[in-house]
Amino acid sequence: MDAGRLLVRVTVAPALLIVAWLAVSLPLLMADAFRPVPAVALFVPVAAAALWFGLRTRGAGGAATDVPWWPVLAVFGITVAFLVLQVVMSAEQIVVRRDPASYVQFTTWLKNEGSLPIPLMDEAFGGSDPALRFESPAFYERDGAVVPQFMAGLPLVLTLGGWIGGTHGILLMAPLLGACCVLAFAGLVARLVSPRWAPAGALLLALTLPMLYVSRSAFSELPAIVLLLGGLSLMHDVRTETGRLADAKAFLAGLALGLIVLVRIDGLRDVLPVFVFAGLYVAHRRRAGYWTAGGLLLGVGAGLLEGFTLSRPYLTYLGASLDPLLAIAAVVVAATLIMVVLLRRERTGSRLRRLGTVVARGRLPGVAAVLTVLVMVGFAVRPWVQTVRREPATRDDEMNVRFIETIQRIQHLPVDGTRQYSEDSLHWVSWYIGPPALLFATVGAALLARRLLRGRSTEWLLPYAMIVWTTTQVLIRPGITPDHPWASRRLIGLVVPGLLLFTVFASAWAARRVRRLGYGRRLVRAGAVVGVAMMLVPIVLVSGGLLVTRTEQHEVAAVDGMCDALDPRGSVVVVEQSTADRFLQVVRGMCGVPAARTTGNATVADVRRVVAGVAEAGRRPVIMAARAEQVAPYGTPRRVLSLRTRQDGRTLTGPPGGTWGLSMEVWIAEPPRR
Repeated sequence: MDAGRLLVRVTVAPALLIVAWLAVSLPLLMADAFRPVPAVALFVPVAAAALWFGLRTRGAGGAATDVPWWPVLAVFGITVAFLVLQVVMSAEQIVVRRDPASYVQFTTWLKNEGSLPIPLMDEAFGGSDPALRFESPAFYERDGAVVPQFMAGLPLVLTLGGWIGGTHGILLMAPLLGACCVLAFAGLVARLVSPRWAPAGALLLALTLPMLYVSRSAFSELPAIVLLLGGLSLMHDVRTETGRLADAKAFLAGLALGLIVLVRIDGLRDVLPVFVFAGLYVAHRRRAGYWTAGGLLLGVGAGLLEGFTLSRPYLTYLGASLDPLLAIAAVVVAATLIMVVLLRRERTGSRLRRLGTVVARGRLPGVAAVLTVLVMVGFAVRPWVQTVRREPATRDDEMNVRFIETIQRIQHLPVDGTRQYSEDSLHWVSWYIGPPALLFATVGAALLARRLLRGRSTEWLLPYAMIVWTTTQVLIRPGITPDHPWASRRLIGLVVPGLLLFTVFASAWAARRVRRLGYGRRLVRAGAVVGVAMMLVPIVLVSGGLLVTRTEQHEVAAVDGMCDALDPRGSVVVVEQSTADRFLQVVRGMCGVPAARTTGNATVADVRRVVAGVAEAGRRPVIMAARAEQVAPYGTPRRVLSLRTRQDGRTLTGPPGGTWGLSMEVWIAEPPRR
């Protein structure tokens, strides 16, 4: 096997394996039968089929035929080095404070039980009581059960690691998925730019702070990136295939892109251009269009089915943004169908094709290139003409306001918790990929806009449409709490990889232009290496601190110690809010002990009534809180968890740097038997 063929095959394998795993694990979860034996037994043949059709090629399969081995070895070396670094530096976020720990607890429940929703286990407290609640952040209490907040895609993937290695296996899936992201990005660069530029693309992405950050904890962006980049690579490969193999790859590509919705519900926005692209294939009477649309609709349908059945409270919470997105998706589908009809009709189709020819030969391609630059300039000057605020509408919004105000006080900023800092979104990108890469990305986007409107570089049409479509919307409205590095996760989904793809394209274009001026090949190569190195300097200056800093350590051992201290016959009643928020699902899922929390207005008498109910149910009542004095009224206080570690810092108006301390204590008391 030649080097080019090996590179294009290996770089889509992670996406194909994730597609196969989700294809078998979701039906099992829906049937309450998600257990290791049936999951693995079904996964092996499905994965074999996906790899057979996804990696098989008749022609070049998207690979250049004159590729030396050094780019392939360099990509593999960068990927392995990234994996080793991230394994060593991986975080242990399992105590629920933000999304990664919520995903770990979601996964832990699936690993142990294989079904949803999570039962209240209220019989362990003597039945329902007005002073008790069973919900906590990211775990809703609905219809007599506890429902995890998020889509099931990431937990389904992480569960495989949990079955293999327990909690540490779950945590180590993040570095593995991060390395797959780097590998998949190199594969897309190899296809769209050149295999010789693949190592530069892999290195640029691997060293950005957002990539380092999300691949040390359980973030949903990780499998979504693998599916996105792998799906785009498969769509590129379809162009060089014919017959059933082309159809199979088109189906797998559409399925990979559609299954992003199972991982992240906002992935529906990202994949809308894929349906339009499939419509263009259909309009030009290519069967691959039908297969692409079929795979896409199947994947999106699976995500929506899971969302509206197993994650319904989460989608209800997102209703203000999800409902308009669903309406936009319906409009796009309808418009695509109309486009297909118009293009396939002889009269209207010929007119539209003539219009395309006129556009390609006219001034519009040049105008589009200029407008691309002006749009980026507009985003750059946005902070001087707009201040984005959002008034709180829910309890979670009010908590975010207080959180932002706390950070503003720490950083000595004007206190205004309604500030969203969305106007700085392009500056966020500049922090993470550096001004040189951002400049080259702008040039690359402008060049591609002109080429595409002239009917050239058509292999870029779908990637360009998805990158521009998503990047524009994310920059306008990031839709995330604006502290960094947390907010950087919104950029890593497609904005950072997409702009870096444009950067590498512009760099390769510049190198070719210099070569045409008569400069020697060695000099051009040396200049390209220097150019990439110059782009890496600002990237490393921002990410360097995180690169060698470990955060969120020792949580697994601390929680294991707490679980060992809890009586397996006990029923835990948490009487303090922060401890309930952080540990309620931890106790329920990792310790295997029924857990509930008291309402905010519960009195000591209410707690004693609950204690009596637990005793009547034949179990041992355990009162839990953050401090000894909070549990002392009910028995002798005993500390079962004490943790001193570091967490990522928080910044609002500059690139992140440094860490903050993190301390947690958990105390329990066991009321004496009567």
